Amino acid sequence: MTEYKDIEAAAGRLTGVAVRTPLLSNRQLDDLAGGRVLVKPECLQVTGSFKIRGAYNFLSQLDPDEARRGVVAFSSGNHAQGVAAAGTMLGIQAAIVMPEDAPRAKLENTRRLGGEVITYDRYTGDRETIARELAAQRGAVVVPSYDHEFIIAGQGTVGLEIAQQCAELGMEPEQVLVCCGGGGLIAGTAMALKANYANVAVHPVEPEDFDDTARSLRSGKREHIDSSARSICDALQAHSPGEMTFAINEALLGRGLIVSDAEVRAAMRFAFANLKLVVEPGGAVALAAVLSGKIDTQGKSTVVVISGGNVDGEMFAEIQRAASG
Repeated sequence: MTEYKDIEAAAGRLTGVAVRTPLLSNRQLDDLAGGRVLVKPECLQVTGSFKIRGAYNFLSQLDPDEARRGVVAFSSGNHAQGVAAAGTMLGIQAAIVMPEDAPRAKLENTRRLGGEVITYDRYTGDRETIARELAAQRGAVVVPSYDHEFIIAGQGTVGLEIAQQCAELGMEPEQVLVCCGGGGLIAGTAMALKANYANVAVHPVEPEDFDDTARSLRSGKREHIDSSARSICDALQAHSPGEMTFAINEALLGRGLIVSDAEVRAAMRFAFANLKLVVEPGGAVALAAVLSGKIDTQGKSTVVVISGGNVDGEMFAEIQRAASG
């Protein structure tokens, strides 16, 4: 099980590799929320999302023989880019199994960063099975996208930075909203935050029909999404919470929040117009929860994590144009 000391150790490995993204404030956002809202823009991170944190923390701990044999990962795109970039930095060959309908920007960037891309049909294929078979053929190491202690610790540096930055600002966060797919980011983030602020409430935010974590928190067991579920949030389409991540999240998280694709689009437009940030759909869900009133922010201090900004230009432009349509 991941411990707080593992997150601190990961932060040391990531020094000079990952960006210490800022906490941003915006008067209009505060006015709409009726309280203080700080935004953690991981869309400004290396490779455009938080995923470099966990990927580099994992790959940097491979022994020489493992590093020589290379790694295989499976990802909708952000983990793919993180693994590709970390592999290039460390001289490790990386192959990534990605959906054939992943955003073109994610496919192209993964290749540009040095990754070998193997595509599959996300609705008929099993990416984990494909990746594990490929790894067995090559003798490579599988790099899970969320359900591994090294990944959770690396992603937890987001929460560690939030805690440090809030202390620098002389404020105590009352609630922190984080997107949730498989649960690695929020598991590590919640561990880091709870170690520094025992009373902080950490809430997972998911798209409609991909609310497996919210339902799992209510039922006390790992729930699965329906195979017919669809969302523009390509980064948050895990079929079920991870076994390791859910064990952490069940103990640490507050209730799950759910947002619609329409609310996500509105949040992307708000982020561009007011925060001057390009945010991908999955990265916008926590901000969408605040803007759509899914949680009480009146008179409270809230931190929102924007997890990534890797969105195709055509989709982004279409969503922005819709504001005047």
